[in-house]
Amino acid sequence: MRIFALNLSDSIGGAAKAAYRIHQAVRAAGVNSSLIVNRKSLSDPNILGPKTLLKVLFDKFRSGVGVLMTRALSSQKTDYHSVAIFPTWWAQKFSRSDVDVIHLHWINGEMMSISDLGEIQKPLVWTLHDMWAFSGAEHYSRNSRWKEGYTQTNRPEDEAGFDLNRWTWLRKQGAWKKPIQIVTPSKWLADCVRSSALMHGWPVEVIPNPIDVEKWTPLDKNIARKKLGLPQGVPLILFGAIGGAADPRKGFDLMQSALKELSKQEGISELVIFGQSAPDQPIDLGFPIHYLGHLSNELDMQLAYSAADVLVAPSTQEAFGQTASEAHACACPVVAFEDTGLADVIEHQKTGYLAKASNVQDLATGISWVLRSVSQSNQLNLAARACAVEKFSYPVVAQQYKSIYSKVLNSSKN
Repeated sequence: MRIFALNLSDSIGGAAKAAYRIHQAVRAAGVNSSLIVNRKSLSDPNILGPKTLLKVLFDKFRSGVGVLMTRALSSQKTDYHSVAIFPTWWAQKFSRSDVDVIHLHWINGEMMSISDLGEIQKPLVWTLHDMWAFSGAEHYSRNSRWKEGYTQTNRPEDEAGFDLNRWTWLRKQGAWKKPIQIVTPSKWLADCVRSSALMHGWPVEVIPNPIDVEKWTPLDKNIARKKLGLPQGVPLILFGAIGGAADPRKGFDLMQSALKELSKQEGISELVIFGQSAPDQPIDLGFPIHYLGHLSNELDMQLAYSAADVLVAPSTQEAFGQTASEAHACACPVVAFEDTGLADVIEHQKTGYLAKASNVQDLATGISWVLRSVSQSNQLNLAARACAVEKFSYPVVAQQYKSIYSKVLNSSKN
């Protein structure tokens, strides 16, 4: 079986990481998969990027124009939007190829237009990494238009000017006449698809994002702390600040409030933040803070997870949460909210703690519970590692994707 998987990049962003890991997993399981990207940085020969400098520059130009167009038309300047307006030749290329199944991932950044997707004549699988596919131009929606349909009467009052989201949604509605096999990494995102006005009734399967558990393994805690310059013998709370306060979805404000609450009742703990360097104006969170900066390689991330006693992932909207599955693979328990895709990663009070939705007090309770539990035994750590191996390892996830590929291929022949 020959598969073409598409993603904008092979390494930049969470969707790229997931797409590449899925590609690696299915290849290891015997599937002839090629990952096609517009932005290639890895040396893997099975990743196909632009063949000429002119194509690289042209793709960047298209993407840049798309961003400028979106910014000019949208009144929501802080949220990421994609209009997917510029046509390409992907549909024609795929039709002429001998590929069996096209596997779409994050195809934004003007990699493919909305109309392109509707013209592909090959069997399709589309793994969603956010809400864009069934929303308007936004990648995560803060209102219910994706459920109701983008009408002229349900636009949020804080938006003005041209209704970019309605225009984009209507183009999807007009172009995508035939249901596509959707895969989501979590039940939360699958429920969103099923509840959406655009994709209601489309086939949906939940398959978690995989992780190479042979590579992502627990390291000795004391050695990890020494390597990162972190203190020994003190409980360490790990937090990923990628997006930080600039992205409301990441829950930084809720994390701040929970830590301040925790500082009133807990003994000595310290906070470790990765994805951000120390700011000029230090933030008072009630704990000593260690900034690791941007960790550019997987070994540094592995060290951070191994050094920590708990990872806190307070996102209020999250398709899956690969930092949580990576932490589990490194035997680090995780605390998160129960109403996001992270609930598919964490087993409540077995591999971590799932706090009530956006509940600061319960988030603080969860952090305290995990710190107390890991100080008494290593059961949480062992369970977290076992969870990653049983649910997210390459062989487990690859078999699920092989079944999906066979399903859509057989359906296309009937």
